[in-house]
Amino acid sequence: MSTPDAPGIDFDQVYQGKPVVGAAGLVPWDIGEPQPALVELEHDGEIRGEVLDVGCGLAENALFLASRGYRVTGIDFAPTAVERARERARARGLTAAFTVGDATRLDGFDNRFDTVLDSALYHCLSDEQQPGYAAALHRACRPGATLHLFCLREQMVLPGPRAIGEENLRTTFGQGWRITRLRPASYTTAFTRRVMEEISEALPEPPDPAALDEIPTDDRGRYRMPVWQLTATRLP
Repeated sequence: MSTPDAPGIDFDQVYQGKPVVGAAGLVPWDIGEPQPALVELEHDGEIRGEVLDVGCGLAENALFLASRGYRVTGIDFAPTAVERARERARARGLTAAFTVGDATRLDGFDNRFDTVLDSALYHCLSDEQQPGYAAALHRACRPGATLHLFCLREQMVLPGPRAIGEENLRTTFGQGWRITRLRPASYTTAFTRRVMEEISEALPEPPDPAALDEIPTDDRGRYRMPVWQLTATRLP
């Protein structure tokens, strides 16, 4: 997940180890494995053809798909993320293409992809960027291609990206796309209770500790972020 917008966050420095809201060296969206929701989509046969992972970050999702035999391209705005993604691919003996680029333009990728994955990029884009992003995805996809998008649904307890409303998604992807699924889901983060407490203590106005108890976790104690799961088909 990287974007040219997201005021106040230098994503390239994050991938170099700069702390995000106090979590030194921890990339919140990099969990060292693919997102469980993506694994489920692949298991259910909802990934097909040539795949674009837009805002690929450190590429655990892209490399999972490459390991399953898909031809995958990852694009990210942060050069450090792309270099580290390439290193991970080499270390695992996997073939995937990674490139530095602007997700709101996707220059050079016209009419190419059958599936697109947006794993927590969209909520980092500004209102002004979002329509252009949807149009860029449309150009990069073949007719009938599928978009799988996950974005923040509710504001988080700690400082972070802004939540996205349902109407925003329906408006942005109301032209050139047919939304086939839009439902609440969850997104696994690298944050545990201990990490969240450390971050809270570093804030000028820490949240109520009781609020941390209300955040759902997985079986390894990692917090799960409330997101929208959108699936859409690219119209001709």
